[in-house]
Amino acid sequence: MNSHFFAMLSRMKYISRWGLMNNTKSENISEHSLQTAMFSHFLVLIHNKRSNDSLNAERAAMIAVYHDATEIITGDMPTPVKYYNPEIIESYKKVEKLAGEKLVSMLPEEFKEDYKQLILCGNPDDEPLLKYVKAADKLSALVKCIEEIRMGNDEFKQAKESTEKHLKEMCLPEVDEFMEVYLPSFSLTLDEQNS
Repeated sequence: MNSHFFAMLSRMKYISRWGLMNNTKSENISEHSLQTAMFSHFLVLIHNKRSNDSLNAERAAMIAVYHDATEIITGDMPTPVKYYNPEIIESYKKVEKLAGEKLVSMLPEEFKEDYKQLILCGNPDDEPLLKYVKAADKLSALVKCIEEIRMGNDEFKQAKESTEKHLKEMCLPEVDEFMEVYLPSFSLTLDEQNS
């Protein structure tokens, strides 16, 4: 029996983000997921170093790799639409769950539970990691806003402000540290980063 699971996942590169925005450079969910995975991993490492904890940073990265996988089926719904009202939020969650189940169904039986836990966040042990994945997702969005504004695209100013506000409201010291130490470099040119 053939499995279409990884062939479907490879289509992440065809799903563009920021569909309602005028972009100077398009971004797909494959690129976004990689950056979110890197940021998730690092946020958990910061947490572990600062609190002498032992959360699984690698597991957080894997959850982030798959956090938007359902968009292969649903497409990327723009944030203003997705969060327009409680009914749309609830309906979209159901659609995402069905899309995740569809993806998992493409796997041989012996692997379904493993990927169900990643794609549908079905492992209660992962709960402490999810806030870092969510924060990393927002940080990746913020980086996109910064890069677009740096290229002279004012279309992303409001998105940048609302994303920064959302990140501050998370009240995560790991995010504050990332924003203070690592985020400013995204506003610099390559020459400025190398000087």
